[in-house]
Amino acid sequence: MGLVVGGVLDVGAADPWASVAGGAAGLIGLAVTLYAFLGPAPTAAAVTASGTRAVAAGGSIGAVSTGDGTSTTPPPPTTPGSPTRPASGPVTASGERSVAAGGDIGSVSAGDG
Repeated sequence: MGLVVGGVLDVGAADPWASVAGGAAGLIGLAVTLYAFLGPAPTAAAVTASGTRAVAAGGSIGAVSTGDGTSTTPPPPTTPGSPTRPASGPVTASGERSVAAGGDIGSVSAGDG
């Protein structure tokens, strides 16, 4: 807006308009920041496991074994400080021996050994 006024009128008249536009942009930025900090809290993702031996986790799963007489090899250790990804939506494992995670899955064995 300040540039338009400066282009149409003159640079001296654009200065107050640019000040007003900058102040308005600052107030809008402050309002958006306050909303981000004080706005509604994110809701937890729904985690559901339905089915024989089904496994569901809202975060990461290291090792899972759903079969008879099976074992899983544990995944390699994570680097300290490496972030785990939380679920961003619903996590559902529905079906026999199904496995679902909102984050990473290291190792899964769903068969019988």
